[in-house]
Amino acid sequence: MSAILPIQGIPLPDIRPASGPAASSGQFQNALQTAVDHVEQSRADASQAVSQFLSGQNEELHSAALATQRAELSAELFLQVRNKIVQAYQEIMRMQM
Repeated sequence: MSAILPIQGIPLPDIRPASGPAASSGQFQNALQTAVDHVEQSRADASQAVSQFLSGQNEELHSAALATQRAELSAELFLQVRNKIVQAYQEIMRMQM
């Protein structure tokens, strides 16, 4: 029969932010701004594709439809992510400290 070994401690990682809390909030803001810019660019591309199609320039119907659908899906995805962020924020605010 072998001897029972004592329980060894588990080393915990250092969880302090390296650059402070202001840097991480700036990164979050940058990520949101990039997402908003992407949605706006998709919308502008779709609008331009539709305008080119309607004016008879070298834009095909399926290209304009795809650009419009891409913009719609991009906006829908952004709204769903925004809703999840708001839910997470509300859940954090409900926590008791």
